[in-house]
Parts: sequence; structure tokens; C-alpha cells
Amino acid sequence: MPKSIAVVGASSNRRKFGNKCVRAYQKLGYHVFPVHPTETMIEGLPAFRSVLDITQDSIDIASIYLPEAAALAVLPELARKRFCQVWFNPGADSPAVLAEAQRLGVPATVGCSIVAVGAMPDE
Repeated sequence: MPKSIAVVGASSNRRKFGNKCVRAYQKLGYHVFPVHPTETMIEGLPAFRSVLDITQDSIDIASIYLPEAAALAVLPELARKRFCQVWFNPGADSPAVLAEAQRLGVPATVGCSIVAVGAMPDE
């Protein structure tokens, strides 16, 4: 079972899904890497400006909480980091994003990464 996740679009706002994802995976014992261009700490964890700034060589999965333009911009970084699985959550799963992910060889999964691990996004 994967034990590390990069949450791209993580947020310090506890009402946002990017924050709920961080908390859900922390609760399950995952090593969580929040990714946000301006935040420095999210839920007590250091935040990274880019997935490329994460020094750990292997991270099992990434969960994307970004609008289309921002998701398209980070896809080349996701391809370079070579995640085993990349979740495109509702709102980050536009046809253009998924087509570009496929073109770059990003292993895309469409759905809610919070629900996928048995948690409820409303918690």
C-alpha cells in the first residue's frame, strides 16, 4: 500500500479539499508533502513550492486540486517526478488536462482521492 503522497494544491484553509486531503492522508499514516506556491506550512507540515522541490526520490502518489490552467502548468513537473499514480480530483479533471497527462505519460486516475482511501471529504 502506498505510504507517501504529494497534495498539489494543498491549502491551509480547512474548508478546502486540498486541506481535507492532507488531513485524511495524515490520519491514515501517509507521509504527506503539501505543494503550494506561497504557503510555507500546512497542517504542521512544510509546504513545497513545486513537486520538484520535494527531495524524497520516490513518492507513491500525487493528488491534484488545481483548476485547468494551473493543472496544465504542473503536468510537466508531474511527468518528471514519475509518480506511480496521479489522482485528478473533481475540478482538476478537465478533458484538456487528462489528454495532456496521457501525452506526457502521467499515470492518471480520475476521481476523489479522499474517498478512494475510505475517508469522507466532508470530515
